[in-house]
Amino acid sequence: MNRPDPAAGRLRFPIPKGREGGLIRHQSGKENPRRVAVDILNRVDKSQAFAEPLLDRVLSGNTIENPSDRSLLTHLVYGTLRMKGRLDWVLENLYDGSWTDLEGSLKNVLRVGLYQITCLDRIPDYAAVDEAVETVKKIHPGWAALVNALLRNAIRKGKTIKPPDYKQDPALHIAIVHSHPLWIVKRWIDLFGPEDALRLCQANNESPPLALRTNTLKTSRDDVLKSLREEGLKAEATSYSPDGVTLLAGLARPIRQLDLFRRGLIHVQDEASQLIAHLVNPRPGEKVADLCCGSGGKTTHMAERMENNGRILAMDLNVKKINALETNARRLGIRIIETRHGDVSRLFETSSPVACDRVLLDAPCSGLGTLRRNPEIKWRLTEEALSAFPPLQLNLLRSASTCVKKGGVLVYSTCSIMPEENDEIITSFLSCRPDFELLNPPWTIPREMIGAGGQFRSFPHIHGTDGFYGAVLSRK
Repeated sequence: MNRPDPAAGRLRFPIPKGREGGLIRHQSGKENPRRVAVDILNRVDKSQAFAEPLLDRVLSGNTIENPSDRSLLTHLVYGTLRMKGRLDWVLENLYDGSWTDLEGSLKNVLRVGLYQITCLDRIPDYAAVDEAVETVKKIHPGWAALVNALLRNAIRKGKTIKPPDYKQDPALHIAIVHSHPLWIVKRWIDLFGPEDALRLCQANNESPPLALRTNTLKTSRDDVLKSLREEGLKAEATSYSPDGVTLLAGLARPIRQLDLFRRGLIHVQDEASQLIAHLVNPRPGEKVADLCCGSGGKTTHMAERMENNGRILAMDLNVKKINALETNARRLGIRIIETRHGDVSRLFETSSPVACDRVLLDAPCSGLGTLRRNPEIKWRLTEEALSAFPPLQLNLLRSASTCVKKGGVLVYSTCSIMPEENDEIITSFLSCRPDFELLNPPWTIPREMIGAGGQFRSFPHIHGTDGFYGAVLSRK
C-alpha cells in the first residue's frame, strides 16, 4: 500500500470493496454521533430518502441522550450535506485517483471527517481523524489507512488549496466555495445576477430557524410565546406571518414532546409556507379544496382561518401523507376536513369536480426554495429532472381550475424560485383560460413579498424564510 507523499499532497490507495451495515454502536450499545451521521448519509444516498425523518427517528429514541451529542449529530448531518460540494472538491484535489469511483460509504466517512476539520472549531483535528478511522474500521478495515492519510493530509495542505477566482469565474467560485451544483449557480446568476446568486447560496447553507404556527382555534400567539418562554425557550413572533413563532435556539428534545405540541396548540411550518393560507384567504362557511395537500400543513391552517366552519376537501396521491394529515387534524382539533386519495390530474376520472369557493393547488415542484431545510435536493436534482415539472404543474393547474365556481378563487403555489415553475406556468394557463384573471394578494400578505407582477414571492437571502411563490387567480 502506497504511503502519502507530503510534497505532492495527493494520495493514491487501492480501494477494497466495502459493505454497509446498520447503525454503528459503541460497545455500550449507545450510538456514536459521528458514526450515526455517516450511517444517515449512507441511507440518504442509497434510498434517496430525506435526512430529516431519518434523523428524527434516531433523536426520538434513547440511544443518544447527551444534548451535546444530539446537537453534534444534527450539525454533522446537515452541515455535511450542505457543504458536500466544497468538501468533495478539497478531497478530490488531495486524492490521486478517481474520486467519482470511490465507494459511497467511504466518501461519507471522509466528508464527515473533513467537515469537522474545516467547519467546526470545537472539535480537535486529531479527534476528527481518529473517529473517522474507527468508523471506517467498522465498515471495512481495508480503508483505514486511506482515511487516516487523506484526512491528515487535508489538515496539512487543505488551506493551501485555493478556490477559483471570483472575478475570473464567478459561477465556478460560488459553486465551489458555497457548495452548489454549477448548473444551478449559472441559472441563478442569469436570473438574479452574481451578487444575489452568491447571497442566495450563502443563505441556503445557513441553519434555518424552527418556525411554529399558532393554532388559533385553541390559543393565541401571545399565549404560545408566553408558554415557550416559561419553559426556558427563546422565542419571538415571526416578522411576516401573523400566526407564526420562531424558536431562536435549538430544542434539547423533539418538538413533538413539547406539551404545546401534544395539546395541538402549535404546528411546525415555515413562515413563508404559513402565508399560503393567507393567499387563499378562506372564510368561515365556505367550500374549499386543497389539491396536492400533502401532510396538511396548509390544509389545517386554512381550517383554522375558517374557524372550523365550512368544508375542506383535501386530496393527494400519497396515502401516507393523507394519513399524516388526518393525524394532524385530530391533534389540532379540526373537524371540517374531508380527505380523498386520488390523482388531481385525473379528477374527471375519479369523481365529479366539486364547485368550490376557493381552491389551492400547492403543486409538486423542484423544492429549490427549501435548500436550507432539504440540502439533499441540490445534489439530486438535474436540469432534465427540473424540466419535467412544468408540464405536470400546468396539467394539474388546468385540472384544479375545473373545481372553481364562477367568482371563485384559485391559488397556485410552489416552494420553488424558478420562473419555469412559477410565472411561466401562470402565463401559459391564462393564455388558454381567458375566463381567469390574476388578482392582487390579500392585505395580510406583506407588501415587500409581492413582486412587480402581483405575485407572492419569498427568498431565503432576502426574507430569511424558505423560497415560495404564489399567484391568486379569479374565475370571472
